[in-house]
This record gives sequence, structure tokens and C-alpha cells, in this order.
Amino acid sequence: MARDDFRLLHTERVRWGEADMQGVVFNAHYLTYIDIGVTEYFRALQEDGGKMDVAGDTLPVGGGDFFMVRTELDYHASAEFDDLIDIGARIARFGRTSVEWISEIHRGDEHLLTARLVYVHADVASKTSKAVPQAFKDAVAAFERIRPEGV
Repeated sequence: MARDDFRLLHTERVRWGEADMQGVVFNAHYLTYIDIGVTEYFRALQEDGGKMDVAGDTLPVGGGDFFMVRTELDYHASAEFDDLIDIGARIARFGRTSVEWISEIHRGDEHLLTARLVYVHADVASKTSKAVPQAFKDAVAAFERIRPEGV
């Protein structure tokens, strides 16, 4: 995947407390960076006209929320204290109740990490899965540079 494939690129600075005794970012902090990217993605989607009214809700839609069920991280290089990193996030595929994300972290032109995440759309009260609303899929398809599968 190319860096330009991400409509959402969010910049963060690596803080002192995120580096370990080896002087590099401790591996678990990359999940925090990815979560920041997902949050900024939803913010950008709303700012792009994604404030949909589906059953009276804005994003996430349809009276549900998204719960992470799978994470896969591929480390390519390490970030270090005070680095500026760019977090890319995009939705690559929709299932009936799931959303597959691809995220990457870059330091300048250097690709540091690739993440693949699966979230399930579910009813908040019962925690049971429910279909991803078509209005959400349509808003994501309009937002993304590369159309997600399953729209």
C-alpha cells in the first residue's frame, strides 16, 4: 500500500514515556497510535459530511458501536523519542457485521508499521453483532481514495 492511499494521515510526536530502555518506542504503544488514527478517521469522516442521521445517531451509526476483535501488527522499523510520525488509517473491507481497517505508521518516507484490524459492529447494550448500516458504508466509500470492498 502506498502512503498516498490514505486519505487520513494524522501526525503525532513520540513522547518520552513511550520509549523503552532500548531508546525505541515500546511495541504496545503502537496500538495506542493506531487507536488515535481510528479516532481521527471518524472525526475526519464527520467533518467530511458524514454526520448521518441513521435512527437518530451520528457516527458510529445505527445505534451500535464498533468492538475490536482482531489485530495484526507487522513491525518494519522503530520510532524513537521525539520523532514525528504519521498515522494512516483506512477502511479496506466491509463484511455484513465487520469492518476491516488497514493502518500504517510512517516517519517521513520510512514505513515503520502496518496494522490490520477487524472491528465488529454491535448493539451497545447486548454486545451482539448487528449489520453495518449501508449509510455508513456509503459515507466511507465517498470519503476513501480507494473504494472499500463490500460496499
